Amino acid sequence: MVSTLKKVDALKQRAFKEGIDGFLIFNSANLIYLTGFSGASALLIPKNDESIVYVYGVNYAHAKAELSGFMVELVKRGENLMAKIAKQAAAFKIEKLAVDALNIESWRALAKSLGGEKMLAADNSFIRELRKVKDEKEIELMRKAAELTSEGMRIAYETVALGVREYEVAAEIEYAMRKRGSSGPAFETIVASGPCSAYPHGGCSDREIREGDLVIVDVGATYKFYRSDMTRTLVAGKPSEKQKKLYQTVKTAQDKAFEAIKPNAKAKDVDAVARKIIADAGYGEYFVHNLGHGVGLEVHEPPTLSPESKEVLAAGNVVTVEPGIYLVGYGGVRIEDTILVQKNGAQKLTNGPYALGEE
Repeated sequence: MVSTLKKVDALKQRAFKEGIDGFLIFNSANLIYLTGFSGASALLIPKNDESIVYVYGVNYAHAKAELSGFMVELVKRGENLMAKIAKQAAAFKIEKLAVDALNIESWRALAKSLGGEKMLAADNSFIRELRKVKDEKEIELMRKAAELTSEGMRIAYETVALGVREYEVAAEIEYAMRKRGSSGPAFETIVASGPCSAYPHGGCSDREIREGDLVIVDVGATYKFYRSDMTRTLVAGKPSEKQKKLYQTVKTAQDKAFEAIKPNAKAKDVDAVARKIIADAGYGEYFVHNLGHGVGLEVHEPPTLSPESKEVLAAGNVVTVEPGIYLVGYGGVRIEDTILVQKNGAQKLTNGPYALGEE
């Protein structure tokens, strides 16, 4: 809990320098980040008073047991949450209230309760900037998530075989991660074989894996709210020379991009390293997505490694590096690891194997 209160204090220091004297949090990942509790509906952070966590009856007892350093306010059945928050904001004499995320209907209801939209300043950037740099506790949890993910991938290598259905592979992966402590997959597991491997988000179907299929396995575990992301490409049987070339091109691109990751590196420059290797091999037009993305409480969060990114990497960032080549009608290859940016370079949190198939 001490860690979450430090995060609240850090948010206050950043926000209040901008003239904001109250912050209202609704985004579920932001709520977990700032409170460590998953059942909150809203969090009101005033400049000088104790922060208030709003919960409905189904989560009230749990919140009272779990949360310290916050006021826990019950939202009763039929009670108007926006009006309740507005009343408390007035009591705190909040004149400029920043809101992280809210749908348009709730926005209008809150604005009406506050007496005008001039009191609202939607801004999620303060929290996103904080969340980009993981502290030691977050890194510890992400290491565990990555360890569980790597174990799931090890099971994938044991399970992918001729005649096995894609969903059967996914089931074995998710069971293995759950059995070892994962609270669930970080996202819907992808096992895409044959022509479907040419679709970056190929999903997972009842297709049977066939001789010579490229099989993309994209998996992640969640551990105490934090996530990991990992992809490998396998061949069912002995890989062809074309498959080996595709794989080696992607592997080289990933290796070189990994070597380029360090504090103060421009995200777009890291992307460019991998993109050039794939382009030089003649497959530039078939690398159809960004090189990578941040990972944490969400599987996709800043910073982004892309040609358009304006972000600069910093120690404590956790990002994926996942170059790929996708040949529609033939198949695809992607290799991905979750990577921690450190003071003197980078470290892979997920690990091997990297084998393509039988040699």
